[in-house]
Amino acid sequence: MEQNFKNHTRLITGYHRVLALFLLSGLIGSIINLIESSGTDNLYSASLLVLLFLCCIMLYWYVRVFPLKAQDRAIRAEENFRHYILSGKPLPSELRISQIVALRFASDEEFLELVQKALKENMTNKAIKQVIKIWKPDYHRV
Repeated sequence: MEQNFKNHTRLITGYHRVLALFLLSGLIGSIINLIESSGTDNLYSASLLVLLFLCCIMLYWYVRVFPLKAQDRAIRAEENFRHYILSGKPLPSELRISQIVALRFASDEEFLELVQKALKENMTNKAIKQVIKIWKPDYHRV
């Protein structure tokens, strides 16, 4: 399937939906268990369960965020290199990383013009992606 603005986002069902639902359900269940066990012998184990689910939710978040930050850095370097090849100059430092990440979908033919437009109009990443005419797919980012 050809990638475009409407289908470029990727959701991994097992991670984004199933695991998120399990973690949220487990946290809610463990909080209910903690509330109902207050004053009884299993208060300690109930509080440990809440703590465990909070740790798992933090892990769930950081397992996603850390690789994305690394990918953003790689994309910045790639797009800076592409801009240098096309213009002889590095990317303008005023561009935000979200703009650079969105610009990676632009073809070489419209890239330089779109960089200037993104700067001049302070475009959001979504707005940048919407005005791209010739989409350059990125199948590697998850």
